[in-house]
Amino acid sequence: MHYVSTRADQAPSQSQQPQQFSDILLGGLAPDGGLYLPEHYPQVSGAELDAWRTLSYADLAFEILKKFATDIPAADLKALTAKTYTKAVYRNARAGENAADITPLRVLEENLVKGGSTTLILQALSNGPTLAFKDMAMQLLGNLFEYTLAKTGAELNIFGATSGDTGSAAEYAMRGKKGIRVFMLSPHKKMSAFQTAQMFSLQDPNIHNIAVEGVFDDCQDMVKAVSNDLPYKARQKIGTVNSINWARVVAQVVYYFRGYLAATTSNEQKVSFTVPSGNFGNICAGHIARMMGLPISKLVAATNENDVLDEFFRTGVYRVRKSSETYHTSSPSMDISKASNFERFVYDLVGRDSARVKALFAKVDTHGGFDLSGKPGSDGDEFKQVAKYGFKSGKSTHKDRLDTIRDVADDYGITIDTHTADGIKVAREHLEVNVPMIVLETALAAKFNETILDALGVDAERPKGFENIEELPQKFVVMDTDVAKMQAYIAAHTGL
Repeated sequence: MHYVSTRADQAPSQSQQPQQFSDILLGGLAPDGGLYLPEHYPQVSGAELDAWRTLSYADLAFEILKKFATDIPAADLKALTAKTYTKAVYRNARAGENAADITPLRVLEENLVKGGSTTLILQALSNGPTLAFKDMAMQLLGNLFEYTLAKTGAELNIFGATSGDTGSAAEYAMRGKKGIRVFMLSPHKKMSAFQTAQMFSLQDPNIHNIAVEGVFDDCQDMVKAVSNDLPYKARQKIGTVNSINWARVVAQVVYYFRGYLAATTSNEQKVSFTVPSGNFGNICAGHIARMMGLPISKLVAATNENDVLDEFFRTGVYRVRKSSETYHTSSPSMDISKASNFERFVYDLVGRDSARVKALFAKVDTHGGFDLSGKPGSDGDEFKQVAKYGFKSGKSTHKDRLDTIRDVADDYGITIDTHTADGIKVAREHLEVNVPMIVLETALAAKFNETILDALGVDAERPKGFENIEELPQKFVVMDTDVAKMQAYIAAHTGL
């Protein structure tokens, strides 16, 4: 399996040289500034789906990943998935759920309607070490990185940005790993107290937390700026674990297959997924699963007040917000107004025309967005093709989150986090008869206790080991958005 950049030149260039999975594993952006995607999406047959229904999560992950990581020996890949997806790693399951299922499903409601029934299901993705769905991919990434570096004796300096969950998932996956250092940017004082403590309380010498005076998009822009400085990136051995990293996206494809197989009994059935969405990485994995042949009816992007994705899927206009227009909300991991992975979908939407993608995203940089609505003066009319990819969207507000958290606690006896509440609120607007709707859980409620306390009047339950995390000593530095200063800080701590 070879990989191409979404912005590859039509003439032969570095970005068009054949790249395999291991070649792009440690990096993020392609040298031309684009994102990697496979040359084609491998297809899954009905016979394979039937055979996969009885597999463990680790074995299912192996079957899917081997279609993409064709350059890793099968025995090695199987050992890596077996090491990653264990009930010991994903032990923070809710009472009554089996940790060995890794991503257990819970039917929230089933309502009889004319012609059949509507079903709302929650897929638990937050049972890992940092209580967020990011662990599903990041734990695998840590093991893949260590495996790859050990083969060559190389080292890697991970430079990333987080709005809350990616950072802690990356740091917990990479802490103590030989040959790896982590430099993680986060918006200063814009994460929950729990999220902040999870990251900043880590004292491992290979973990460096940098709080940036700005919003998440400022952090993300700095990561891209450093990634585009190719000489510096090579000299400092910079890699990324942000959702632009292809290995992270493909690891997330697995739980779409798992959710579908667990919710159905026949390949004739379809399901839909609602995904709380900020950077478009999670729902991009659903798009890839659907392109592989998984019987998905709808992929519903649920946003908060930062609704750049909802606006596109309603109007065809992709309009990036400025930092001053980005709201700080009670679902802070989605306080994102420039969705990095969106480029991967646009590449497919415009017929994999890389020159077109390059022009559209150049316009994002110069004009703050583009318009595919087909209206006079627009940049194209591909918005009319969106429906064939199954995408829908919706938006949720702080009041909606509070109301949904209360409803779910009252009706189903469980406490959900704020992002999952956004998902459930929007999912209810897109239910179809006889098509189960699976909402992907973002995190456990304990990570956003301030809002849970506001909604329910009681603290969210905390898994064992997290009782007093905010009281632990914290190690971090505060910096402004000066890329040169950031580069100097990294260089000073790598010694390269």
